[in-house]
Amino acid sequence: MSNDAQQLEAIKNGYSFEGKTIPLGVATCDGVPDPEAKVSLPLSMMNRHGLVAGATGTGKTKTLQVLAEQLSAQGVPVFLADMKGDLSGLAAPGENSEKLAARSASLGQQWEAKSFPTEFFTLGGEGIGVPIRATIESFGPILLSRVMDLNSTQESALQLIFHYADQKNLELYNLADLRAVIQFLSSPEGKAELSGIGGISSATAGVILRELVTLEAEGMEKFFGEPEFEPQEFLRTAADGRGVISILELANVQANPKLFSTFLMWLLADLFSELPEVGDVEKPKLVFFLDEAHLLFNGASKAFKEAITQTVRLIRSKGVGLFFITQTPKDLPAEVLGQLANRVQHALRAFTPDDQKALTATARTFPKSAYDMEEALTSAGIGEALVTVMSEKGAPSPVAKTKIFAPESLMAPAPEAISSVVAASSLNDRYATVVDSYSAYEKLTETQQKQEEQTLSAEQQKEAERLAKEQEKLEKERAKEAERIARAEERERQKRNDAAMRIGTNIVSTLGRELVRSIFGTKRSSRRRGGGFF
Repeated sequence: MSNDAQQLEAIKNGYSFEGKTIPLGVATCDGVPDPEAKVSLPLSMMNRHGLVAGATGTGKTKTLQVLAEQLSAQGVPVFLADMKGDLSGLAAPGENSEKLAARSASLGQQWEAKSFPTEFFTLGGEGIGVPIRATIESFGPILLSRVMDLNSTQESALQLIFHYADQKNLELYNLADLRAVIQFLSSPEGKAELSGIGGISSATAGVILRELVTLEAEGMEKFFGEPEFEPQEFLRTAADGRGVISILELANVQANPKLFSTFLMWLLADLFSELPEVGDVEKPKLVFFLDEAHLLFNGASKAFKEAITQTVRLIRSKGVGLFFITQTPKDLPAEVLGQLANRVQHALRAFTPDDQKALTATARTFPKSAYDMEEALTSAGIGEALVTVMSEKGAPSPVAKTKIFAPESLMAPAPEAISSVVAASSLNDRYATVVDSYSAYEKLTETQQKQEEQTLSAEQQKEAERLAKEQEKLEKERAKEAERIARAEERERQKRNDAAMRIGTNIVSTLGRELVRSIFGTKRSSRRRGGGFF
C-alpha cells in the first residue's frame, strides 16, 4: 500500500464530523481524487482562525472564493479584502465549460452556477463602492504610527498628543485636527500645557507634521474623517438567510499597501471592541479574510505586532474567525501562527537555497503523516492543497492531499456586477457624503482667533492711549504757542499805542504853541534879511 493510500484511510476517518461543515474538496490517492474521501472544515471551528498559503498562481484566490461561498450558504457573513480585483465575480453566477464539468464530475461536486449576496466597499471612496472612513482618534496612535512609519520615540510622542487631545476634549476626526493639535503643542503657548506629563521636541513634532503632509499629498486625507464606518455593517444576512459577502475593493489603491493593510487591522480591532463575548458557537458571526497578509508585518513595530497578536488571540471569543492569505507561513510571526487552527497549504516552489529552507520549515509545521511532505508541497498542482483542520474535539485532523472544489460564482472580475450592486446599496445614503464636524481644528482655530482679537484689542487700547497722550501734549504745546503769540501781539499793540501817544503828544504840543502865538500875536522867530534894524 502506497503512502497516499495509507493516509487516505486516516483521512476518511479523521474528517467525519458530527456538526455542520464547510465542504472544501476531496482527498486524492496517487493523484486520483476519491469522491468518498471528502475534506471539509467544521463550521463551529471556523472562529479558530486559519491560513491559506501557497506560491503565486497555485489557486489561493479560488480557494478563498470557495470558502466565502460555502460560509455564505451556511448563513455566515464574510469579509474579504480584494487586493487584485479578482473576487468581484462572487456577485455573478459562474460560467460552465467542458473542463469545469469534467473536474466537478471527478470530484463528485454537484456544481451549479450561482451568484451570492455581496456588498462592495472602498477606502474613503477611492473607487466604486460604499466608502469606509475612520476618525483619527478611533484609528489610534499605534496604527497611525505604522502608516507614517514612525520610530518608537516618535510613536511615543504621538501617543502623548492623543492623550492630551482626549484630556482637553479636542476631537481628532481628520488629519487637519491632528495637525492643529501638534502645531499648538509645539508652539510657546502649547509647550507649557505638556510640562506636567512630558514634552515634545521641535524635531519630533516636525517629523510627524512632515509625515502628515506626505499623507495628504498622497491623497490619504480622504480615508480619515466622518461619517465613520460601523464595522457591524459586515454582520448582515440577506433575505434568503445567506450571509452577505462584504468585499473591500483595493485594486485601484495599491500605491500605499501599508495603509490599507493597517486599515484592515483597524476594522478588526473595532469589531473586537464592539462585539460581545459569546464563547464557543455553532457557527461564527463573521469570518474575516486578510489577503496579502505579509503586508501587515513587513517593517511593523513591536507594539503593532503585539496589537495584532492580541487581537487574533482574543477575537475568537467574539465569534469572529480570521484567515490569513499569504505565500508562505514564514510571512507571519510565530505568535500569530500559533493561533491558527485551520490550514490550507497550496504548492511551494524551491528554486533558491532560501526557498528550500522555507520549504523544509513549512513541512515541519504539519502533523505527522504518511506523506513525504516536502515532495507533496512541491508537486501539488493548481487547485490542489494540503489541508489540516481542527476537529470538533480540538485535535488536528490528518493531513489531506486535496483537490479543491470549483467556485460556483464567476471565476473572473465582474465590473458590471459591482456597479449594479453599489447602485442598489442601502448603505450609500449613510456613508457616501463627507461630514465635517466641529472638532479640534475648529476649536483651536477659534481660540487662536479670540486670542488674536484680544491681543489686537489690547494693542489698539495701547495705541489709543498713546495717541491720546500725544494729542494732550500737542494741545498743551498749541496752548503755549497761542499764549506766546498773544503776548507778542500784546507787546506789538502796546508799542503801537505808545508810538501813537507820542505822535499825538507832539501834535498837541505844536498845535498849542501855534494857538498861543496866534492869540498873543507872536510869530516864530525868523532870520532877518539885510543885517538888522538899521
